[in-house]
Amino acid sequence: MAELRPSGAPGPTAPPAPGPTAPPAFASLFPPGLHAIYGECRRLYPDQPNPLQVTAIVKYWLGGPDPLDYVSMYRNVGSPSANIPEHWHYISFGLSDLYGDSRVHEFTGTDGPSGFGFELTFRLKRETGESAPPTWPAELMQGLARYVFQSENTFCSGDHVSWHSPLDNSESRIQHMLLTEDPQMQPVQTPFGVVTFLQIVGVCTEELHAAQQWNGQGILELLRTVPIAGGPWLITDMRRGETIFEIDPHLQQERVDKGIETDGSNLSGVSAKCAWDDLSRPPEDDEDSRSICIGTQPRRLSGKDTEQIRETLRRGLEINSKPVLPPINPQRQNGLTHDRAPSRKDSLESDSSTAIIPHELIRTRQLESVHLKFNQESGALIPLCLRGRLLHGRHFTYKSITGDMAITFVSTGVEGAFATEEHPYAAHGPWLQILLTEEFVEKMLEDLEDLTSPEEVETGLLLTYPLPCSPAGGRWSGRVGALPSSTPGSLWFW
Repeated sequence: MAELRPSGAPGPTAPPAPGPTAPPAFASLFPPGLHAIYGECRRLYPDQPNPLQVTAIVKYWLGGPDPLDYVSMYRNVGSPSANIPEHWHYISFGLSDLYGDSRVHEFTGTDGPSGFGFELTFRLKRETGESAPPTWPAELMQGLARYVFQSENTFCSGDHVSWHSPLDNSESRIQHMLLTEDPQMQPVQTPFGVVTFLQIVGVCTEELHAAQQWNGQGILELLRTVPIAGGPWLITDMRRGETIFEIDPHLQQERVDKGIETDGSNLSGVSAKCAWDDLSRPPEDDEDSRSICIGTQPRRLSGKDTEQIRETLRRGLEINSKPVLPPINPQRQNGLTHDRAPSRKDSLESDSSTAIIPHELIRTRQLESVHLKFNQESGALIPLCLRGRLLHGRHFTYKSITGDMAITFVSTGVEGAFATEEHPYAAHGPWLQILLTEEFVEKMLEDLEDLTSPEEVETGLLLTYPLPCSPAGGRWSGRVGALPSSTPGSLWFW
């Protein structure tokens, strides 16, 4: 629960926001991380020392539900000559370390990221006659912050968020988000590390799909070129009724389609509703790793597997000439583009009481047949996985959000995979890898073209044919695509 108040009004846990010239005695009592971010805000808005704030009544570190202590809301006049309209500028406080006393974030040093290393911002076009900023963006930011705190999956520029609902709960077509660097907020060095500012950009469903099929940065650049779709500062207009492809039809064919063909997709994985079963034979006992989807107590991913999967997802925005899965035990590096040391909890841990099996004691299993299950949205990404990733010699990972498991598809050009052409299905504990040859991918794509048919979208798709990369001359069948939300799509490989 939150309340709206001027930031200069007395709050339950924080004094008024000081500026860069605050008296030393007062500044020494003010949380240093908070003070550093306020300094950057005051640099941009010197005439708004006490903006309206949405503040959590019960702070997260006192058991409240909202991870962000505050969301400040500023009025930005824009620049009409540069096609930048007047708008409201929202800035979060809480994803970074504000206090430095481990009440929320573990202090890891001044050279690395502060807390999660970033704060969120959002720019909303101001409506004519609007005298105060709407407060719904603050709850939107709290929702994203809850995801980060609960999963410990951080955001970076170019990421997308599938929201599947108008951001303001209206009838708007703006129902998803991309993230990019805020065009005005500069990185801040605090006593507890560095803080950058990631801006939320509202997009339509068609624009989200283009970002998935190609890359988020490419779509952000297109949005910057269309004033009514965002313009140079990527300002969200909830009244926008057309996509950039409806505004300029040439963008789809000349930019997006060519980009997909040339670059593929730099989306290396997603958090998804997915699961897998080893159908080779029934599990021998509760400790058999093949019981991960069949038994009632899922096996946990080991810490080293967790790190490799996280690093795989984090590197999705890096297009390398030589695709490589990160090593099982990657060397940690300082900086905001790499995973930080775990804090508070391991986001991939299961809540079950099953003990974590040491990584060294989990042997890699070669499987004869597997059954993959995906929900509607995850299954619809199979063509992206095949066309945008594997055909370009890359890999694609589904990390389950409902259980402790992961599925990685790899091509023959990926180094570091434990699935091989000789043994195309391999599992390391709850982590499954499936290697698909280029010939096999092409055949799958031919059959999956039927997913564009309205009849197939309604009923799903069932396919079966030989699997050429299997030494046993196996087969595959699939039922994926826009199935009813209660019906999982499935793929069988054997």
